[in-house]
Amino acid sequence: MSAVLAPTVRIQREDFDVAAEIAGLTQGRSDIGAVVSFSGLCRDEQGALSALELEHYPGMAEAEIGRIATEAVERWPLQGLTVIHRHGKVRPGENIVLVVAASGHRQAAFEAANFLMDYLKSRAPFWKKEHRADGSEGGWVEAKETDAQAAKRWKSPSE
Repeated sequence: MSAVLAPTVRIQREDFDVAAEIAGLTQGRSDIGAVVSFSGLCRDEQGALSALELEHYPGMAEAEIGRIATEAVERWPLQGLTVIHRHGKVRPGENIVLVVAASGHRQAAFEAANFLMDYLKSRAPFWKKEHRADGSEGGWVEAKETDAQAAKRWKSPSE
């Protein structure tokens, strides 16, 4: 019986290197046939945004994302899974989130990455506040109904 994969989950203020994270997950692994990655960047909202500030409860965010990442490795045959989410002030063009799913075959990697991103966009415990380029007070960003709708496709029939 093989050991259960332990996903890597990090919540950090510092930026990350997408290529280095993928290389770290795949280096020396001949059992990986597919890697799907998603990296989310901060948009400038047509020049109106100077930064997006992401807040979270330390410990709670890691536990919740860890729980959903563990669900992903139970649902799909993955050889590796990394989830990184930044907090603090993130400027336009900078990385916010990274999901890397590695599997023997592409379908499992695609589905696991989609599953994680749908969760992160709809239910991850982060609060986002806009900082405006003109110096005016930005508001808290509300979750989008389209993100919640996308996440519904992953519910089991018993939910």
